Amino acid sequence: MEIPADCVVTGGAGFLGSWLCERLLAEGARVVCVDSLVTGSTANIAHLRETAGFRFVDADVTVGIPVEGRVDAVFHLASPASPVHYQRMPLETLRAGSHGTGHALDLAARHGARFLLASSSEVYGDPEEHPQRETYRGRVDPTGPRSMYDEAKRFAEALTVAHHVEHGTRTAIARIFNTYGPRMDPEDGRLVPTLMVQALTGQPLTVAGDGNQTRSLCWVGDLVDGLLRLACSDEPGPVNLGSDDERSVSEVAEVIRQVTGSTSPVQHVPRAPQDPLVRKPDLTRARTRLGWSPTTPLRMGLSRTAAWFADQLATDPPHASVSA
Repeated sequence: MEIPADCVVTGGAGFLGSWLCERLLAEGARVVCVDSLVTGSTANIAHLRETAGFRFVDADVTVGIPVEGRVDAVFHLASPASPVHYQRMPLETLRAGSHGTGHALDLAARHGARFLLASSSEVYGDPEEHPQRETYRGRVDPTGPRSMYDEAKRFAEALTVAHHVEHGTRTAIARIFNTYGPRMDPEDGRLVPTLMVQALTGQPLTVAGDGNQTRSLCWVGDLVDGLLRLACSDEPGPVNLGSDDERSVSEVAEVIRQVTGSTSPVQHVPRAPQDPLVRKPDLTRARTRLGWSPTTPLRMGLSRTAAWFADQLATDPPHASVSA
């Protein structure tokens, strides 16, 4: 796998973006991290600031991407990604998917660079096909409570394909499923950080509905490896990236209780509107075309994540919010 020498990562100060920047630097690439810090954090990239070849640019991709010099690859990750954030910033989320994606594509086209869009399993909505294949067109409510994120990603995919057709831009689309690990925002409302904080602080573990809805959780290091394999290939995608180890939310809560040593009880709360009942990728395309599949067992990844959250809580205890 030949890593591009000069890379731009939009949303590079976010959870996933910071891991991608770190991996690219470890592989010898030079990295420009572009982030407006609306949901990203300088804490996520603090350990990279003095690394040779790393540069941070504070910029809003919906306005423009002020990057000069050589660019071999553009990884477009800039977008609010949790319901707490994108429902608070619906217009910003839609602009990140539209204007932000357009600016990132234009940057890649000007430099003849490979472009990778970080799309989402949310393009499938609350699916009727299970597991979800890339050929499935989804079941999405364009005016529902998650529409600002779902439709932003769907439009971003359409724009990416159109840019390739009209300008010959070398594009790839990754459909990312639930990913977890250190540097997740403890208060972003998603499943793993919410349950982690609750377990480590002795609060009840809030499980939405009856807890039988499923998720497939992928360790962030595995996911980043998938992104790099896709970027370094000629595969246009879309390609599902995530774990196909499907677990109920109740099962995830129990594993988190075990790895944290928590005795917190489970508290059932109402499900969020249009919260998907099932979520699991068909990874056939990733396995056959990229030679990729996740390798980190759930318990191992959650143990690593628990250790990181425990360190964070020791210095800055947040208040957990309810997650589905």
